[in-house]
Amino acid sequence: MLQDKITATEQLLARIASDFTPAVFASSLALEDMVITDMIARLQLPIAVFTLQTGMLHAETSNMVSVIKTHYGLTVTEYTPDDADVQNYIDKNGKHAFYESVELRKACCHIRKVKPLQRALNGQKAWLTGQRSEQSVTRTTLQTQEFDAGNGLEKFNPIADWTFDDVKQYITEHQVPYNPLHDKGYPSIGCEPCTRAIKPNEDIRAGRWWWESQDSKECGLHITVNAAGQMIETIGETSTIVKQ
Repeated sequence: MLQDKITATEQLLARIASDFTPAVFASSLALEDMVITDMIARLQLPIAVFTLQTGMLHAETSNMVSVIKTHYGLTVTEYTPDDADVQNYIDKNGKHAFYESVELRKACCHIRKVKPLQRALNGQKAWLTGQRSEQSVTRTTLQTQEFDAGNGLEKFNPIADWTFDDVKQYITEHQVPYNPLHDKGYPSIGCEPCTRAIKPNEDIRAGRWWWESQDSKECGLHITVNAAGQMIETIGETSTIVKQ
């Protein structure tokens, strides 16, 4: 039942606030993230909220920062990419080079998302995400708690076992504000050039990097460590060692 999941998630969030301070929540301002934001605010937990303002978000997504401030009184810190990095990428590859290959797309993600994330996590003991294992083949092995080897701290995915229906039910029952793009065919939302509305019966992440193979749809933010102490990026059943 959903109530059991809510109780377990609230208990986990309370444990994080108690045992892993300082901890921060990385919000993409999507439906799942609003569930966690609502819990943090409602339980008045000392977990700071931040988002990665890539400079290429939909206006509706960017506006959620002020919506959260108005509704909850919470300040969402925005981390932006380095201007010089962005310009160097554009000068070398072109503004929309991310359409040309997975490598160039991930290079763009690294500049606009990974490096700002690293700044956001500096000095933290743990970070949280709104990822769910059901979301895509790249997240089937997602754990509620894991070690983020790339950034050297604990990582929590508090609603990893929630279904999309669970999320929608929570949003409705708790009257949680959410990105209006979700009502326009965008169940998963990233940067505007890399996200499209999905068609009926398509996978919920089909609109993310839609020109790529389904098994490559990650951006490099989510790295774990294997038994040998090597940093790996897991995509479905395949684990790739990350070059350091």
